[in-house]
Amino acid sequence: MVSKPPAGDPVQDAPQVTPPQHAAAGLPAVGHTLRIAREQMGSVRTARTLLKVNQKDGFDCPGCAWPEEDRRHVAEFCENGAKAVAEEATLRRVTPEFFAAHPVADLAERSGYWLGQQGRITQPMLLPEGGDRYEPVTWERAFGILAEELRALDSPDEALFYTSGRTSNEAAFLLQLFAREFGTNNLPDCSNMCHESSGSALTETIGVGKGSVSLEDLHRADLIVVAGQNPGTNHPRMLSALEKAKAAGARIISVNPLPEAGLERFKNPQTPRGMLRGAALTDLFLQIRIGGDQALFRLLNKLVLETPGAVDEEFVREHTHGYEEFAAAAKEADWDETLAATGLERAEIERALEMVLASERTIVCWAMGLTQHKHSVPTIREVVNLLLLRGNIGRPGAGVCPVRGHSNVQGDRTMGIFERPAPAFLDALDEEFGIVSPRHHGFDVVRSIQALRDGEAKVFFAMGGNFVGATPDTEVTEAAMRRARLTVHVSTKLNRSHAVTGTRALILPTLGRTDKDVQEAGRQFVTVEDSMGLVHASRGNLPPASPHLLSEPAIVARMARAVLGDGSATPWEEFEADYARIRDRIARVVPGFEDFNARLAADPGGFALPHAPRDERRFPTKTGKANFTAAPVEYPRVPEGRLLLQTLRSHDQYNTTIYGLDDRYRGIKGGRRVVLVHPADAAALGLADGAYADLVSEWTDGVERRAPGFRVVHYPTARGCAAAYYPETNVLVPLESTADVSNTPASKSVIVRLEQSPST
Repeated sequence: MVSKPPAGDPVQDAPQVTPPQHAAAGLPAVGHTLRIAREQMGSVRTARTLLKVNQKDGFDCPGCAWPEEDRRHVAEFCENGAKAVAEEATLRRVTPEFFAAHPVADLAERSGYWLGQQGRITQPMLLPEGGDRYEPVTWERAFGILAEELRALDSPDEALFYTSGRTSNEAAFLLQLFAREFGTNNLPDCSNMCHESSGSALTETIGVGKGSVSLEDLHRADLIVVAGQNPGTNHPRMLSALEKAKAAGARIISVNPLPEAGLERFKNPQTPRGMLRGAALTDLFLQIRIGGDQALFRLLNKLVLETPGAVDEEFVREHTHGYEEFAAAAKEADWDETLAATGLERAEIERALEMVLASERTIVCWAMGLTQHKHSVPTIREVVNLLLLRGNIGRPGAGVCPVRGHSNVQGDRTMGIFERPAPAFLDALDEEFGIVSPRHHGFDVVRSIQALRDGEAKVFFAMGGNFVGATPDTEVTEAAMRRARLTVHVSTKLNRSHAVTGTRALILPTLGRTDKDVQEAGRQFVTVEDSMGLVHASRGNLPPASPHLLSEPAIVARMARAVLGDGSATPWEEFEADYARIRDRIARVVPGFEDFNARLAADPGGFALPHAPRDERRFPTKTGKANFTAAPVEYPRVPEGRLLLQTLRSHDQYNTTIYGLDDRYRGIKGGRRVVLVHPADAAALGLADGAYADLVSEWTDGVERRAPGFRVVHYPTARGCAAAYYPETNVLVPLESTADVSNTPASKSVIVRLEQSPST
């Protein structure tokens, strides 16, 4: 028996609140997983689907990019992964009759939760110019409209081709090939909003913008630092790796403004002992003030430099550049300033130093808590400095570990989804396909919104994702999208972006990861790259949600044929018929993918891409060595009576996809419009637990941005800090408030005042 989607939008601003939990997973996670799965899929489909998640002959979970071990559990998924699978494999359907009953104005009033719960989209839909609701359209007509609009542009750079991290390697490669053959590098992607700061910092310092560790390295580490990351909600399978590392003797430092249940204790649902007792994970919790991480790592670097014998002098001498300038800057680090920036006690930092010095093999993991600040890039460079000092790059059990979210966000970038491509990549692409790729840089996400706002871009095409829901400055972004002549979304399910349209809009429904993909050459599979650079296959096993769906590679190939016509020598029909032919071309263009098809056939578990710093201690930077860096220490200064807000996910959420209205580990049930505030800060502001407040952000542009009606929840955050869920708080972040170098929206350090409002 499958439940129906909610008929009305539930109230989201009147939650029940209980104390936060201190352990993650266990029996409650199992029960919640099964309940959600049965509601969406039914019992038989649940078993048939979940047993194929992350298996070598199954499909890659769309929930996150955490890698799998070679030997896999029969239930190789976590609670949130199961939610992601259930939402895609749901038996609920969004038909043309649904769109006839719900004008776009009605959809625009609905919550993201309600939209997502309606089910899978079954047919291509068109919002015609002047129309008030979507209408069914044939695929031929849909591609004809795309061709009309793209050919009518004054320049190819008036088109934007956005990519979500869920897109496969094959589809991503085709999309960037089409865009460049069309004549633009406007290929913004979700990396621009999350780990762009990581890529920028790592490319400069070690020469490769990816992590340098494997799962085996995590298991062998002496010390693992988890900074600005909540694995219990965002990457739950990481907890198993941390548990295994702890069992082997590793120690863990957690650096976070919020205590997180998963990093306190993990009750592994895959073992009886884990289910009952669990494993304590964190040895030292540094409850840092938001944005104080650079100051913390800078002081640790100073203290390492001052400790006799602590620096790996041979590694520094043989493999690094810029040590003297860095050391001079580090020695200026000040205890008082660091304590003010971090909110930590001196004894806590000294304890962290002891653990760093006792470790021969250290890994630092991080996520959005480090990447979405104005000073994110220098913060991550400072993390690299610490690892370089101790020789912890290119050593087994040591290295950098930026933990990606989307299941193929790293692979999309590898495939060329990037607005600033390397000349060598474009040279290889041009030689392979006989095209002339544009060499000027394209638009990233922020620059794309500005281009739409300013009339520089007129067609917006999104391969997956929820662009409007994910981006900052909500009112500005939505107004910009409505200026487009055409907006196109390749989607499996509804989201906010479908209700914020250009003059005309298309929804192109596509196969999901769970769907069986059969083309002219037979059954197909796609590939993905995980957060640690392993490439493997993904094969859906369920009948497609509708006979009217096309795969992502097929959609790109047909769009290319319609737009480029006979002038293109690229064999688009061949690529649609047989994805192996796409992989043959990838193998000739992208380093590391040589003999792509043969290697996948030889090992169903996939293969690791080369990583010069990890594999050879070779650093392909401009200096030919790993680069120490020195930058002024930055951290947010918060005026009296204000708080520093970070945006975050609830436990019932994956990026902008809302699975439910609970945040079990934080004690929130039945609501999302909450702001977590330390009791002492709330008392100073005169806000009782349960009071309601408007969040008003304050920026130098003088524009007031307001998110109204948030329930105040007294919570053990770092003093002076607050937290609330996105996308509800995206409205508070100005489009121009971005990280230096990477241009990533600075969503983790928003100065706000709380204005008490009437309870709703």
